[in-house]
Parts: sequence; structure tokens; C-alpha cells
Amino acid sequence: MGRDRREGLEIKVVNPPTTNNVPVETSPANRRRRQRTSFAEFRPFKLWFPWLVPAIVVANIVLFAVSMFINNCPKNSAHCSARLEQMGALDVTMVIHNHEVWRLFTCIWLHAGVFHVLANMLSLIFIGIRLEQEFGFVRIGLLYMISGFGGSLLSSLFNRAGISVGASGALFGLLGAMLSELLTNWTIYANKFAALLTLIFIIAINLAVGILPHVDNFAHLGGFTSGFLLGFVFLIRPQYGYFNQRNNPRGFAAPSAKSKHKPYQYVLWITSLVLLIAGYTVGLVVLLRGTDLNKHCSWCHYLSCIPTSLWSCKSQNVYCQSSQIGKQMNLTCIANGRTEMYKLGSDNQSQIQELCSQLCS
Repeated sequence: MGRDRREGLEIKVVNPPTTNNVPVETSPANRRRRQRTSFAEFRPFKLWFPWLVPAIVVANIVLFAVSMFINNCPKNSAHCSARLEQMGALDVTMVIHNHEVWRLFTCIWLHAGVFHVLANMLSLIFIGIRLEQEFGFVRIGLLYMISGFGGSLLSSLFNRAGISVGASGALFGLLGAMLSELLTNWTIYANKFAALLTLIFIIAINLAVGILPHVDNFAHLGGFTSGFLLGFVFLIRPQYGYFNQRNNPRGFAAPSAKSKHKPYQYVLWITSLVLLIAGYTVGLVVLLRGTDLNKHCSWCHYLSCIPTSLWSCKSQNVYCQSSQIGKQMNLTCIANGRTEMYKLGSDNQSQIQELCSQLCS
């Protein structure tokens, strides 16, 4: 995918016919001066040093290691979900009843397993480094966090049982931003149709994986939609042919042949910003009121998991809240609200998850 990064208008210097007297303007000094002028006008967009994305990767890995150490995972896997909840995993009941909205942000920094964290961090490096180099750490950092929040918000509106962790919503936000960046900056791309088809194919494959069980595809969809709209806001570029006056050499002034942005870029910028503000506001109000959107959309659950003969969607999100006094354990299944009191044996850790599965079945 090649991009023409030039900000200036191309000026072709044609030497006059050769004569016995060398004109002043064709002297070596003037040729070098004109060459410098051409380079100034063709100065590419600023490239940023990518430090934020590697920092996010390190932070996610450190937090994952801390969560595993605190819970003594994988030996103590029965309590891993409870420990993640204590560290800030997305638990919708906590958000609704205790107004712990901060969980919509903190959950994107936690992961449930080694494969989970490695897959997400490798994807972040592959996607995020290039974006940070081109647009800087401020815009990409905001895009990452806001998209992650959007993914968590949509997930909370539909996935009411269990907990949710992972940075995939934020990653899908970066994918969505790549698509909108290509569309809004269409005039500065070469091979644009090939780039568009490739990007759509990658996005479609990743969204299709979300229909498998134990995958929070609502977080993917929410993050992608948020990132797609944010791309029109944060990643807008000057159109091809725009002449940046700041790149003029000293003593040279020329009016730009084109305006900085096309009219459709302004329309997309305003429309996307309005939709983002309205969508987040409505989503938060609906969430904090405790409204379950599954009751108002009978088919929406198929966006997250499609049942087949190979798997069942009802088996996901098996999670219990527990309180223990001595050998007595009170378990409450989040999925169906059932509560039972159990007497634990000597092997407490291996017994709790089995009891929770039975309670939620």
C-alpha cells in the first residue's frame, strides 16, 4: 500500500537551450538552490517515534504476569475469574449497581490467558506501530482508549452474565480507524482499491472469528464502530495537491492551488463526532438504568455467537460470585441468579469451578 506523502505541488525545472554563455539561472549554485526548493515543497508528513504502543504492550504483559502471580495460576484456576474481577474486569452487575464505570476502561488492560494476551499484543504491534509513526502518540493513544471504552460499553449492553477482559475492542478500533483513514484520505493514496479490499478482508475474517463461543464479539463490534468514526475525526490528512505555506523556502510565496481539506472530509468529521457523542451518551444512560438490550432485540445475540452442531453458545460465561466462611461456601451463578450453600472438602480449589458449572447448568 503506497502513499504519496507529498504536501507540495510538483515543480518541474526545465533548463533553457544551451548557448555559449551559461545563463545565471543554470549555474550549479542556482540548480542546487532550486533542488532545495523542490525538496522543501515535497517534504513528507512528519514521522513520529513509536514509544506508546510498545509501552502499552509492556504494561499489558506486566499486568497479566501480576494477575497470574497473585492468583497462583494456572494451579489455582478456579479463582482466576474472581481475581480478575478484583483487578478491574468488566462485571456488568458492578457497573449497574455500584456505578463502577471505570471498569469499562480497566478491563482492556487485563487478559484471561497466555494465548489471549500474546495474540492481542502481537496484533497491537502489527497495527499500532505504523499508525503511531504516522499520526503520533496523542491521537493513537486517544483512539485506542476511546475505542476500548466503546467496545466495553456495547459488550455491557448485551453480555449481562460473567466477566469480560481483553484489549480486542481497542484493537478493532485501530482496524476501524485504518479503514476510515483510507476513505477520508482517499486522494493521497496509490493503489487505493487494492488497499481497501485487503483491509476489508482482514476485518471480515477477524469479525467472523467473533461468532465462536467464549469470544466477546460485541466488544469487537463496539470497538470497530468507535474506531471507524474516530478515524474520520483524528486521522484526517490534507488532500493531495495542497501546498503547505510553512514549507516555503525563505523569500518564496505561492498561493495553494487547493484548499487543505475537501468538503466531504469536513462533513465526515462533523457527522462522526456527533454520532460518537450521541452514541456514548445514550449507551451510558441505558447501561446505568440496567436495561438489557437482549429483551429488545431477539436476534442480536447471534452477532456474538452462532450455535452449530460443533458448539453450544449457552455454555459460555459460566461465572459465580462466592463468599466463604470456614468450610462453607456460598455460590451465586451470575447467569441465572441461583444461589446455593456448599460444604467444601480438602481440595477446595478444584471443587469450586465444578460446583459453579453445575449451579449454572
